[in-house]
Amino acid sequence: MAAIHPTAFVDPAAKLAADVEVGPFAVIGPHVTIGAGTKVAAHTVIQGHTSIGRNNRIHEFCSLGGPPQDKKYAGEPTRLEVGDGNTIREYCTMNTGTVQDTGVTRVGSNNWLMAYVHIAHDCVVGDNTIFANNAQLAGHVIIGDWVILGGVTGVHQFVKIGPHAMTGGGTMLVQDIPPYVMANGNPAATRGLNIEGLRRRGFSPEAIAALKRAYKILYRDGLGLAQAIEQIDALVAAEPEQASHLRLLLQFLRESERGILR
Repeated sequence: MAAIHPTAFVDPAAKLAADVEVGPFAVIGPHVTIGAGTKVAAHTVIQGHTSIGRNNRIHEFCSLGGPPQDKKYAGEPTRLEVGDGNTIREYCTMNTGTVQDTGVTRVGSNNWLMAYVHIAHDCVVGDNTIFANNAQLAGHVIIGDWVILGGVTGVHQFVKIGPHAMTGGGTMLVQDIPPYVMANGNPAATRGLNIEGLRRRGFSPEAIAALKRAYKILYRDGLGLAQAIEQIDALVAAEPEQASHLRLLLQFLRESERGILR
């Protein structure tokens, strides 16, 4: 039986694993599912059609699964899905999706979300990310694995941030950040590769050297985007051992819709 504080309200229709802990004055709605080992702290509200995985730590005063902040929303049963092993600190907010998109907001696993982070409707957040205090995602944003967002980073609707990218504090993003790239400022500007982050994640010196060459082609050689993509393509053939890292970059560049930060 879940350990539910007597002052908490858990709707009888909610599905909680046997070892879930729910703190004082928390509220959990009827369409909520929470997996084993998850702890929900005091005054947190979890509502909507929301599923939360295993071993999450949800701190005080969070609001998860609330309706999207979208004037077109008309009460449709859209969803919020949260994975496993996430730390969600105080006053974080996550909204469900909208029918204008896939109808689902998704947050992966092993993410570290600091206080006052907001994840809006239809966002997709990967695994192993770190969002510092007050990082804010507008609707339809896509965040890759291992991304780090500095405090008070603001991300415009429909922006994509590639895996292993990083922003400095106070960054305002209105265009896509390719994988492996660091950016900061308002307006945002690129600041090189996230080399230290790549080293910490086990990227070899050879892989980092290949990505440095790709970064130079993209940002330092004065090429248009189509020309840069062509030259990075040639780099894949020249450095087959690093092809997977370079192809990830190429795929992102080719699929960008808002345009990349340059």
